[in-house]
Amino acid sequence: MNETLRAKKVLKILNKTYPKISVPLKSRNIFTLLISVLLSAQCTDVNVNNVTSKIYPKYYKPHHFRKLGRKKIERLIKKIGIFRVKAKSIYNLSNLLIKKHAGKVPNTFQDLEKLPGVGHKTASVVMSQGFGHPAFPVDTHIHRLAQRWGLTSGKNVIQTEKDLKRLFPKKSWNKLHLQIIYYGREYCKARDCFGITCKICTTCYPNRKKPVKTKKA
Repeated sequence: MNETLRAKKVLKILNKTYPKISVPLKSRNIFTLLISVLLSAQCTDVNVNNVTSKIYPKYYKPHHFRKLGRKKIERLIKKIGIFRVKAKSIYNLSNLLIKKHAGKVPNTFQDLEKLPGVGHKTASVVMSQGFGHPAFPVDTHIHRLAQRWGLTSGKNVIQTEKDLKRLFPKKSWNKLHLQIIYYGREYCKARDCFGITCKICTTCYPNRKKPVKTKKA
């Protein structure tokens, strides 16, 4: 079975398993989506949602966070990993949005990736979930699953993103990256499936007997 056929089978199983999909991070607007994605690095979505549920009713614009200042932002997000670094990024990007973008989140990769604390993956999530532009955010989990399913041999998320974009129709990207995340959490866990038990793994590789070793991103 070649990678094109595997991709078709993966898409079919995911669409059947998750015909409708919801965005895991809660947000009030595109700015708060950006903040939530930034906070989610090395942190669970559940933890981010718990913390931001107490923040976003009152603070949901760049002006709010500039007025708060770094120390107050730190106190608000102290239950989240590396909160001091993230607080600095939130404060600085809020200032930059006010100064250069009239307080609005830009809708291009180039401008998003110039914001403090915003890398390509974060920008991809905002472009996809916030603006509805075709994008394929790839994190270490999607990278691992794509290797297990024989969709990439890439050694990093950059190559994996290119391979997935080549294999799947553009119209499916925004939904698909979320479907893969949900499927990985529920069926193809890192220390459970090992590439030999879930439906996608057994469909793509029916004769596979040994656990798959994936290359870290």
